[in-house]
Amino acid sequence: MDGEDAPFGAVEAALVRTAYAPASDAAAAVSALDAALGPGPLALVTLFVSPLGDFDRIAAAMRVARPEAKLVGCTTAGEIGPEGYMSGAVVAVGFPAQDFEAETLLIPDLGALDRQDVSAAALRTRAALSLRRPDWTEECAFLLVDGLSMKEEALAAGLSAALGPTPFFGGSAGDGLSFRHTAVMAGGYVRSNAAVLTLIRTRCRLRTFRLDHLKPAGTRMVVTCADPARRVVREINAEPAAREYARILGKDPEQLSPFIFAAHPVLVRIGGQHHVRAIRQVAPNGDLVFFSAIDEGLVLTLAEPTDIATHLEREFASLAEGGEPAAILACDCILRRVEAEQTQAVGAVSRALARRRVVGFNTYGEQFGGAHVNQTLTGLAIYPPEGMGP
Repeated sequence: MDGEDAPFGAVEAALVRTAYAPASDAAAAVSALDAALGPGPLALVTLFVSPLGDFDRIAAAMRVARPEAKLVGCTTAGEIGPEGYMSGAVVAVGFPAQDFEAETLLIPDLGALDRQDVSAAALRTRAALSLRRPDWTEECAFLLVDGLSMKEEALAAGLSAALGPTPFFGGSAGDGLSFRHTAVMAGGYVRSNAAVLTLIRTRCRLRTFRLDHLKPAGTRMVVTCADPARRVVREINAEPAAREYARILGKDPEQLSPFIFAAHPVLVRIGGQHHVRAIRQVAPNGDLVFFSAIDEGLVLTLAEPTDIATHLEREFASLAEGGEPAAILACDCILRRVEAEQTQAVGAVSRALARRRVVGFNTYGEQFGGAHVNQTLTGLAIYPPEGMGP
C-alpha cells in the first residue's frame, strides 16, 4: 500500500493502539495520528517515519501533542502498518499507561561509544523502571539505532551484557534504498549517529522472537581481504569480491543489485547456528559493502530462501499457539521486502502482516539477544494478561 494515497487511519487492538498517516504533511500527519491514537494517557509512542517526511517537524509536533508519553522513533526503509507494507507513511504505535510503563535511554554519539558507560546507564534505567512498577514483572528492551553508524554490534553486545535475562530486540534506522541519511528520535528530538533504548514493563505477556526463511545451500567461499571497520570485503577466494560473488552465482557483475543480494544472501556459522551477512551494495571499485560485521578468514555459505509468505504464516501461527497476540511490533530487514516485491509475494506477505496486527518498519539490520543480524524479522509479540481475551 502506498502511504501517499492512504487515508488517515487507525486500528485499535485490545491493548496496543496503531495509527498511520501520509508523511508528506507533518502537521496534518501528527494531528491525524494523535486523534487516531485515542483518548487517555499513553506511556510510550513509537514513530516509524518515511524518509519522505520531515522527521524533525513530525517529532516536534508529536512532543506537543502527547506530552505525557515517552517518544521514540526512527527513519525507515519502508513502513509496516495496519494494512501490511506501506511507503511514504508515518506509523505510530501507542502503549496505554494503564497497561504499560516505559523508560528510555539515549546514546547520543555512537562515534564515542563507551561500552562500559552504556552498560552502566542501561542498568540504572532498568532499575528505575523496576522501582516504578515492581508489581509488573513482564519486561523487554527495544533498541533503535542509526543504520549507517556501523556501531550496532558493539552497542548490542554492551547493552545485552547489562540487561542480562531481559528479552532484547531492535532494528537499525533506514533511508529507503538511498543509504544517505538515517536518524533516530528520543523525547521528540531527532539525532543521527545515535541510538535509543526503550525499556518496557507491562502486565501483559510478552514474547520476543527472530525469524528468517533461509537455509544453507552448500556453496562456500572465503573472505581473503576485508576492511572490518567499514564492513567492506575486497576479496573472496583471493579474487575481487563483487566479481567472484557474481561468478559463483553465474551472473554478470554488472547485474548485481539489491534484488540479487536479497535472493542470494550468505551465512556464517557461529556457535552452531547460521547467521546472515547481508550485502548492502557494490562499491565503485568492485568491493562488497555489508550490512553487518565482516572479517578476513570468515567462511561464507551461500543461502537459499524458502517461500517467504508461507514461512511467515507458519511462524506467526506458532506465535499464536495458546492465544493470539494483541499486536506484534516488528523490525523487518529491507532485503526481505525487496525479495517479496521482486517475487510477487508482497501481497501475500502484507496480508500475513495485517492479519496478525503487525506494525513496525523495514530496517538496515536487526538486533536480537545481543547480536546484530541481517535479513531477518525480529519482533515483540504482545499478549493479553492472563484471564483477558485478545
